Amino acid sequence: MSLLLPDAGLLFWMLLAFGVVFVVLYKYGFPIIVSMIDARKKYIDDALNGAKEANARIANVEEECNALVEDARKKQVEILREATAAKEQMMDEARGKADAETQRIIADAKKEIERQREDALSFVREEAAKVAIAVAEKILRDELADESSQQDYIEKLVDRINGDKKVTEGK
Repeated sequence: MSLLLPDAGLLFWMLLAFGVVFVVLYKYGFPIIVSMIDARKKYIDDALNGAKEANARIANVEEECNALVEDARKKQVEILREATAAKEQMMDEARGKADAETQRIIADAKKEIERQREDALSFVREEAAKVAIAVAEKILRDELADESSQQDYIEKLVDRINGDKKVTEGK
């Protein structure tokens, strides 16, 4: 007997055992295994399809999210533009009001200055007139202190009046 060559009886019984096991497996085991493999294949295919659908949904959600973010950015830019425009308008209105108020204050100040100037000029005129009258009064009192000087002064005035009448009559 050789270790590498089997005996004919052993070979027969091995083939018979293998045939029985094969028939039993073919009849009962393989259909179960094939159905389990088919079920597993179907489960894997379903899982892959679900993953594809999930990826598609995620892609759609990402697109929607990006669209929402872009829309929000546009709205943010628009709101910032509106706020800037409102700020500029408010600043312009405030400048306009300030300019108008400044012009009014300046006009009022000019009027007040003009009124005070007129009052001062009027006061100066009155004081100058009072001083002139006082000076004239002193001069006339000194010149007309006696009766003869009064008489000479009256004659001068009469001569002037008569001279003025002749000049106006000659015209």
